This record gives sequence, structure tokens and C-alpha cells, in this order.
Amino acid sequence: MTFGTDSIYREIILDHYQNPRNRGTLEPSDYSYEDSNPLCGDEVRIDVRVKDDAIDEIAFSGQGCAISQASASILMELVDGKSLDEVKKIDKDELLDEIGIDLSPARLKCALLSLKVLKAGLYGIEHANAELDEI
Repeated sequence: MTFGTDSIYREIILDHYQNPRNRGTLEPSDYSYEDSNPLCGDEVRIDVRVKDDAIDEIAFSGQGCAISQASASILMELVDGKSLDEVKKIDKDELLDEIGIDLSPARLKCALLSLKVLKAGLYGIEHANAELDEI
């Protein structure tokens, strides 16, 4: 990756961290799940409302490093309005492509926490763990 591209992605991460999309909670929600990364203290909760087998509304809350919170914001934009079948097909590589920068193994856990939380909420923790085995 060239320096210019890396710099652009860093700006995108900073923007999502400072101006998170879909931040908040949904009460009531059809699905809600939260988890944390005990290594660094990141916490993410995702609430989902479903209509016609698609995500109608989605919100996240939590706290943590810029990578975990920006990743959650990026994921909100990525899945909003998608069918549950489309969401089920989103994998870690797709989210990491959206984040756009190389991450250390420790930062991978930060970046993928929100995807784990979303998948666990929608499909169960066993499914999320099987799919995201390095978290």
C-alpha cells in the first residue's frame, strides 16, 4: 500500500472515530449483543431492528480504541439496509478491506470485535466464533 492511500484510510478511521455513524442504542431491538476484548478493554454493543428479513435500523455503543470504535462505525454503514443473508456473507476480509490499513494481530482483534458482536447477535456466538476464529 502506498503512503498516500494509507494516509487516506487513516483519515477515514479518524473521521469514523470522531464522528461515528449509527452510534446509540435501539430500545426495543430485535437483536442485541455485546462483547469486549479483555486484552485492551474495547467494548461494543450492537442493536438491530429487522423488517422484511433485512436490517431496518442498526446502532452500536461502547468504548475503546480508535480502531475498534471506527470499525464498528464502518460496519454500521456496510450492513445498514442489507438482507440478513447478505450480512451473513460478510466476512472479516471484507471489513478489513473497508478499514484499509495493515493491522497488527492485536489490532485485528480490535477491528473485528464489532463483526463478532453483530454475527453473535444475529446467528449465535458459536457461528461468530467459528467464522472469526482468530478473535
